[in-house]
Amino acid sequence: MVRLENLSKSYVTEGQRKVVADNISVTFPSGASVALLGRNGAGKSTLLQIIAGTTNPSSGRVVSTGSISWPVGYAGSFHGDLTGAQNVRFIARVYGVDTGALVEFVEGFAELGPQFHMPFRTYSSGMRSRLAFGLSMGIHFDTYLVDEVTAVGDARFKRKSEAFFMDRMSRSGAIFVAHSMGAVRRLCTHGAVLEGGRLTWHDDVNDAIAHHEFNMSRP
Repeated sequence: MVRLENLSKSYVTEGQRKVVADNISVTFPSGASVALLGRNGAGKSTLLQIIAGTTNPSSGRVVSTGSISWPVGYAGSFHGDLTGAQNVRFIARVYGVDTGALVEFVEGFAELGPQFHMPFRTYSSGMRSRLAFGLSMGIHFDTYLVDEVTAVGDARFKRKSEAFFMDRMSRSGAIFVAHSMGAVRRLCTHGAVLEGGRLTWHDDVNDAIAHHEFNMSRP
C-alpha cells in the first residue's frame, strides 16, 4: 500500500509557479497495477519521483507498508566514473541484497558484454537503459514505479524485458506513467488522473482513460 497524505508540490519556473500536487490524499492499494495519467507537463514524473523519495514534496508525506522501487530504468543516479558492475555492487549494498547474485543477474540480463566492466560515462543511452532496467528487475520491490521506460533495446530485448516485468507484476504492484493507452489497458487495472494539481482516483482503468481523454480534448 502506498498512501499520499495531504501531498503538495510546487516550484517556480521561468517566473511562473507550477503546481504539481495540490493537497492530494489518495491510497494506491497493495498489489494493484495503477496507471498514472495526465497531459504532458502535468507533473506525473515529478509525482512519481516524490513517491520514490528522490524528490521532496512542499508539504504532506508519502506512507508505505512495503518497499518502493526507484523509477524503473532510471539511470540518473549512476556514477559516471564507476563501471556498470561497480554501480550495481554499490546499489546492492545500499539495498542490502546479495552483491554477487545481483551483479550476476544484471550482467546476464543487460547483455552489455565487456562494456559491463567499463565506466558508465562511456555507455550509449541504450546501454544505460539496459543496465538501469536490469538493475530495477534484479531487486524485488512490493511496488514498482514505471516511467515509460520498459521498451528498451531492440525488439527481442523488449520482448524479454516485458515478459520479465510481467512476471514481477504477478507478485508486486506498480504505478505506471504511460502515454500508450494500449499498454495501459494491458498492464493496469486501476487509474489515477493528474490535472491541475488534483489527482482523481478510478477503480476501473477504463474510466481513468475516458477521464484522461476528455481532459486531452479540451484546450
